[in-house]
Amino acid sequence: MKKTKEILIEKGINPSIQRIQIFKFLMENKDHPTAKDIYERISKKIPTLSKTTVYNTVKLFAEKGILNTMKAIEGEIRYDINAGCHPHFRCRKCGNFYDLNSTIIFEDEKEIDGHLIEEQHICYSGICKECRKKSGL
Repeated sequence: MKKTKEILIEKGINPSIQRIQIFKFLMENKDHPTAKDIYERISKKIPTLSKTTVYNTVKLFAEKGILNTMKAIEGEIRYDINAGCHPHFRCRKCGNFYDLNSTIIFEDEKEIDGHLIEEQHICYSGICKECRKKSGL
């Protein structure tokens, strides 16, 4: 795997210490965090990190195609380092998001019936296997 700094440089991103730490965090924590989650967990390691830096960094990463944004039902935005098109599952009990391994075929279309496709989201909702075990469902 390429070093974090090299990946950011290849994408045209200046690899500041904050950006490197945010990228590493996203690579290590694939739980689809919000920008607030990212800030709260990384600021313990980098006390000088600001919320604005986190928001600007995830926005930049999304613009450069190394991060997907997911709009949750409640209006919050979550981030997924897996930039490939894939479905998600959200547990309505614990609120966790999961990447799904699915046989769903995603069309790599840029246009359908004259409509310009800019984003594609598939998110299932229900009860995750951990919550099912706990509740006996």
